[in-house]
Parts: sequence; C-alpha cells; structure tokens
Amino acid sequence: METRKIVKPDNTAERTALWRALHVLTDDKPYIIDDCIGYDLINPEKDWQERPDMKYTKRLRASIVARARFVEDVAKEQIEKGVKQYVLLGAGLDSFAQRNTEISSQVDIYEIDQPDTLTWKEEKLIEKGYKISDNLHFVPVDFETSSWWDELLSKGFDSRQTTFVSCTGVTLYLTKDAIIDTLKKMTSLATGSTIAIAFYLPLEQLDDEDKHLMEMSIKGASASGTPFKSFYQVDKIVKLAEEIGLKEIQTVSTKDMTERYFKDRADNLIPASGEFFLLARI
Repeated sequence: METRKIVKPDNTAERTALWRALHVLTDDKPYIIDDCIGYDLINPEKDWQERPDMKYTKRLRASIVARARFVEDVAKEQIEKGVKQYVLLGAGLDSFAQRNTEISSQVDIYEIDQPDTLTWKEEKLIEKGYKISDNLHFVPVDFETSSWWDELLSKGFDSRQTTFVSCTGVTLYLTKDAIIDTLKKMTSLATGSTIAIAFYLPLEQLDDEDKHLMEMSIKGASASGTPFKSFYQVDKIVKLAEEIGLKEIQTVSTKDMTERYFKDRADNLIPASGEFFLLARI
C-alpha cells in the first residue's frame, strides 16, 4: 500500500498566522486586524503562546498585523473601484477570502504559494467546514523550478483585466535578479492595475531595539535552509521600479504604518522597523 506523503505548511506561513491570532488573543482592542482562521486551521499545541517566537516578538507581531491590515485596506479599495482580480503572491495562510465574503465574492482571488502549503491549507479549510468558493483559485508554484506567472495564467487568470497584486514576506528570499524578473512580469498586467510589495531594509537601517531580533531571524532562516537574500534601501527600490517602468510610485514606511494604525493605543503595541511597501501602478 502506498504511503501518503505528509503535507505541512511552510514554517513562516504558520508563524505569521499565529502572530495574527495572538494579536486578537492578547493585545488590546481595537484590533488592527481580527484574524484567527489560520489559528483554527493549525490547531497549535496548548503551550504555543510560550514559544520564544511568540513570547518575545511583540514588535514583529505588530509588524505582521500592520502589514496584513494595510494590504487588505488597499485590496478593498481596489475592489470597490472595480478591480476584478486579486493576486496574493506568497499567500501563506491568508484568510481574506474567508473573512470578507461579501467583497471577495466580487473578484477572482488567486493565492500563489508553495505546493505543500496550499495543499495543506485547502485540506484544512474543507476539514474545518470553510466553504471554498468557485472564485478562489489556489496556484501552487515551486519558485525554484517554475514561473509563477505561467502557473497563474494556467489557472484562468486574465491578464487583460485590471488586477491588484499583493506580495508580502517574499522578497527577503529572492535574489535581486528574481526580484527584477518578478517586477517585470507585473508590467504585463492590464493598464490601471496596482501592486503592493513588501521589502526589507538593511540591518544597519533598523532601530537599535530591532537589530537583535533581525540578527536572530537571519541566523534562524539560514539554519532552516531558507536564507534571507535581499535587503534594500528605499531609494534603491524606487529607482529600480522607475527603471522597470512602474508608475505612480509610493513607499509606505513603518512610521507611516504606526501613524495610520497604532495611534493612542494603551498596550504600547508598535511595529518593528525594517519593512516598507512599494505601491505602484501599471
């Protein structure tokens, strides 16, 4: 009898989903984002909140929930403007489709990630009783051996339709050439499409209190066989985007996020420095 392969989600995708849930379980209201679906799928061990990557990473948790809220705000804005396709490049255990059924029903959603992560996610959604609608498309991609753009097209994506593309937690693991290739492929989107991509500052540009956490993250990523490859200064990314031909370029910093989502909180929840977004139009 053939033994079934044990499928597991990517460690980073799992950790990110648990940080979103931990925000709801331990931080004060108002929540930046209310998302416990990944936690429901994972069903972690009883003492999961005591894990070092949960217990001592409050600022990273704040960054993750800020990132998730920001991307969702842009997605909702774009859908309300008439965009008909939403692509999540590096979707992980994102649950936009499950938590925003009314607005998500208006678009085709394409979740792109590693095959094991998406297979596990689909199985768990079904197991837990979440409806997988016809407009939610899982696009498994082995980023080292195949083209995410080709795989996206094979799933029925229409490059002639205006689209919103989000990309979070991905560029750290890509070489500069792979990042350039990704941005160039996005210029094949329909005119008027919008992209939001997260990048990461070099270690020396982080606030002092965040440098130790990043150093630990760099060591951990290397030890697990998924080393961080790309850190960028903001002006370098803006220049790269201009050279590729992106338009209406904006950047959104940690300070921007703090001002937008974390003002007047009583729990001293403040995002870690280091991540910034490139927003641009095609």
